[in-house]
Amino acid sequence: MNASTPSFSELVRTFARIGCLSFGGPAGQIALMHREVVEERGWVSEEQYLHALNFCHFLPGPEAQQLATWIGWKLHGWRGGLAAGLLFVIPGALVILGLSMLYAAAARLDWFAALFLGIKAVVLALVVQALLRIAGRALDTRFKQGLAVAAFAALALLALPFPLVVLGAGALGFIVAALRPDWLALKPIAAGAPLPPRPWAASLLAVLVWGAVWVAPLVLVLVTLGRDHVLWQVATFFSQLAVVTFGGAYAVLAYMAQEAVGTLGWLGTGEMADGLGLAETTPGPLILVTQFVGYLAAFRAPEPFSPLVAGVLGAALTTWVTFAPCFLWIFTFAPWIERLERSARLKGALAAITAAVVGVIASLTLWFAGHLLFRQFDAARSADLPFELPVWSSFDGRAALLAGLGAVLLLRLKWGVLPVLGVTASAGLLLAQF
Repeated sequence: MNASTPSFSELVRTFARIGCLSFGGPAGQIALMHREVVEERGWVSEEQYLHALNFCHFLPGPEAQQLATWIGWKLHGWRGGLAAGLLFVIPGALVILGLSMLYAAAARLDWFAALFLGIKAVVLALVVQALLRIAGRALDTRFKQGLAVAAFAALALLALPFPLVVLGAGALGFIVAALRPDWLALKPIAAGAPLPPRPWAASLLAVLVWGAVWVAPLVLVLVTLGRDHVLWQVATFFSQLAVVTFGGAYAVLAYMAQEAVGTLGWLGTGEMADGLGLAETTPGPLILVTQFVGYLAAFRAPEPFSPLVAGVLGAALTTWVTFAPCFLWIFTFAPWIERLERSARLKGALAAITAAVVGVIASLTLWFAGHLLFRQFDAARSADLPFELPVWSSFDGRAALLAGLGAVLLLRLKWGVLPVLGVTASAGLLLAQF
């Protein structure tokens, strides 16, 4: 262990602190880890950190949590990766569980609805902010801009499946990187030191161990409760989601909402926005919103358990199948990072996926805005269309006012997320009195 490598206990203390302070979504979390691990402690170099971050962007799942897992793995192997990855998630998961319990018990109270109207208004501003940041960073060529527009049209206008859009963009980027790398603004890959032997044995062991960890609760639910139980539906749905969550929580939210609200009927569109608002106010990955969905799904179909026990089981199962794959990806592919960094085609696939994610988030922004600002949608007029048309007379002026307030405070005045949420939630309570 060289001078810059921490002891295991020091690693645990540092990531316990990071897990409790990781507000602000992926951008804030990545910046926090950079300050703690690279700038202040020098545990990994700037180059190593950026290479690992690029690698994590290429994987499905929350890139910040996977980056934390990689840092732990780099410093202390499997034990370090497991400790860092879990500590990054557990504080936020416990808070989300408590808030989900409160929400399920109080969601029908008028004051609670008014409070969450203000929170949902900030969610819209946050999604717009994420869209602007990612677009400014990712769309630096005409080809990437075209990919973003095509992805938006595919989702918002044609209602194509989210996985098809993301994987199609990756395949296109893989091809374009070989033929016209300038379309993706790919830089030439510099030659480095000789590569170490291919780590096939370590990767195979990781697949076997973490594949078993991932599927173990699914087998238990299948054997004890059967395929018709909501917990089996929760386990399989979020396991599938874990494989296609390229681009982070914002990108996958539209797909999750489409299935959880429209197909499975676990919760309403407003409740989905409420869940995102809860996840925005807590530390940890934003994808913890899935835990809120899993809690409500099981809470509302609890047999043979009580609603509270079923909800807790649903939340725990959702969190398990959401994050167990993250450990599988990191422990399987982390030994290959240096080799992957020298593949122009994989870099091209990542660049194309990132561009397409801008269109995905734009589609999500439109979806959120519609369901925040309009109380009803015209089912008859929308029947022959792949998208919904609002009932214009159902426009919610209070929601529009709160959304405008949130946008000014967050985007114009650059307030932090928590102060803005406090102001708009209070304003929602105030407007409910009139």
